[in-house]
Amino acid sequence: MESDGEGGEGGSRKELELGFTEIETKSEALSRAEVFHIVKGVIGFVLFMHNQIPLILQDLENGFTSLKKELEILVESGLPPESKQPEIRKYNMRKKEVKNEIKKHEKLMKGISNQLFALQEALDSISSIEEVRLVIGGSLVRPLYVYDMQFSVGKFCSGTAKEGAVSKVAQTLSKKAIRALVSNGAGSSKHTGPSKLFLLIKGPSNFNMPLQFLPKRDLRYSKKATQFGLHVKCRCVASQKGDDDSLDPNDVIWFQCRHAVKGLACKKVEEC
Repeated sequence: MESDGEGGEGGSRKELELGFTEIETKSEALSRAEVFHIVKGVIGFVLFMHNQIPLILQDLENGFTSLKKELEILVESGLPPESKQPEIRKYNMRKKEVKNEIKKHEKLMKGISNQLFALQEALDSISSIEEVRLVIGGSLVRPLYVYDMQFSVGKFCSGTAKEGAVSKVAQTLSKKAIRALVSNGAGSSKHTGPSKLFLLIKGPSNFNMPLQFLPKRDLRYSKKATQFGLHVKCRCVASQKGDDDSLDPNDVIWFQCRHAVKGLACKKVEEC
């Protein structure tokens, strides 16, 4: 069983009966922002390792932001009236290059941004989280890979999922989650075709999930899909059992995010 690093890097990973790799944190609970950053880390891993984005997610986000900032500066600053023809050509060429790069990645980045924002909205609307599922493939019913993340983290601490700062606990658990997936063979696919990444959250059927999510009462998919599981668990969550807010297993359904991420399917960085 893995610890989150608060008490050192020791601890061994163990496989649960259902095939879930357990990762334990010594925290009594996790915040919404911490759960969000753990899931975001796995989303980035899945997209990158399955050849749907050319760079790791953080670098992709930073690069896209830099391009938009550069275009803004180019447009606002312009060229002085006394500029010579070579300078004008160089300026126009660079502005065209930046615009093309933005256009090439705009749909992808919008899809990722919409999905992550929807996840934040969902986390801010519930008092606790039970399970998140990532499905990658051509469709939800015929996926190539399924990543399940179970959470035994008790009630959320105060705060919102939109908090910008990433805690040390979230950083450590995210890294351990990715290492656990790699150890179990995740991300070793040679598939390079275009795929979509679907996001689902499990919650009570009567819960008023944000508009970005739709109920999926009969969620079925091909069993040919390769499946991986993670179980993030707070060590002290057992003390919270018996709460009136605990979910009834018979009244829990899946909610599908309306925003799917369609990858670029690049074999090499230079192709994207």
